[in-house]
Amino acid sequence: MATRVEADVLIPGSGEPITNGTVIWDGPTISYAGPVESAPPASPSDTTVKVPAALPGLWDTHTHFVGVRKFSTEEMVLTSNWVGIVRATRDAEIALRAGFTSVRELGGFGVYLARAVNEGSIVGPHIYAAGIQLTPTAGHGDMHMFPLEFVHMMARELGFPGPCDGVPECLSAVRQILRLGASVVKIMASGGVMSELDSPLHQEFSDEELRAIVDEAARAERIVAAHCHGKAGIMAALRAGAKTIEHGSYLDEEAADLMLEKGAMLVPTRLIVDQMVARGEAGGLPEYMIRKAREIHQHHREAIRLAIRRKVPIALGTDIGGSSDAAPVYWGINGREFGLLVDDLGMTPLGAIEAATANGPRTLGPQAPRSGMLLEGYAADVLAVAENPLKRIAALAEPEKIVRVWKDGKLAVERPLSA
Repeated sequence: MATRVEADVLIPGSGEPITNGTVIWDGPTISYAGPVESAPPASPSDTTVKVPAALPGLWDTHTHFVGVRKFSTEEMVLTSNWVGIVRATRDAEIALRAGFTSVRELGGFGVYLARAVNEGSIVGPHIYAAGIQLTPTAGHGDMHMFPLEFVHMMARELGFPGPCDGVPECLSAVRQILRLGASVVKIMASGGVMSELDSPLHQEFSDEELRAIVDEAARAERIVAAHCHGKAGIMAALRAGAKTIEHGSYLDEEAADLMLEKGAMLVPTRLIVDQMVARGEAGGLPEYMIRKAREIHQHHREAIRLAIRRKVPIALGTDIGGSSDAAPVYWGINGREFGLLVDDLGMTPLGAIEAATANGPRTLGPQAPRSGMLLEGYAADVLAVAENPLKRIAALAEPEKIVRVWKDGKLAVERPLSA
């Protein structure tokens, strides 16, 4: 018995939309996607759903399953791991209900949740996880307000490596997260906003350490995702062979040229930058975090606009991690990134949808699944939407408009078609 979704507009993920399109599957992969008039004939046992719009399941390529209700390093440390995992389990289901059938999780409990989702023990999207974010001592990812011995102890409790310094420790850290089943390796190539003492402008790992991490990851066919705000970190990560640049706040023409030369992708995460500035103290952020967010805010906007103009490949990512609306960004509002990409940064609606569908798997390199497009042989991860997002991109930020979600061909979310 096949499922057939007939849509006024079918958005394939890459390429032009199809008026009066249909997508068909009988199992976990798509058997047909294209115009209704060219589709194979329906059988009496088929289930047919008619909707205004259909598109591939969405990808958020920069997320964190950390189970915290507020955004601070102290909150992450003081929250019991067990409480955090329970909250993150609920967050995974919230993501799926918001239309995100796949997430790349770049630091948190994702390596553990992925196993539970895959075996059917919990409900959630496909999770492609990094384990922990590799950081040098005193880097972004180190918890500066706590003794270093305590930081290493906290990492050991979760089975993660702590801060790593020098090539031997970096190699060991990569191998430890691969042992946990990591699909991607995340590094802190520059300072950040959420850490207390480091500067977003500074390169952190040395060139030698970066090359060692990238080479070791490549031996296991994993790519490296590099957290980078400052240009020094961006350039060093690209020279070393990192394939995704996260944030990219100080990206300029030279950096854009190198991204294009290296075939690297940008994951802008505008939502978290925007909300840190908008929420500030009301979002429970410490003073140093508010100050840093304000310092990078406009630079980040101009850098992403430049990347869009230069046609640097972009994948949608939010840096989402909160388990309640007390945090500046929290699970379930992932779709708000679309409005920022289009209205704030100048991307077209079709380009923003491609960033969240066809471009998503590309952030995993050799680990990429056949997903993100409505094509024969691709995963039957499909959304039915109650209105055409090409006319109003904000519809993808409103879960009530996501009236059906199929994951691997199975109906995971169903809402009234009149939503």
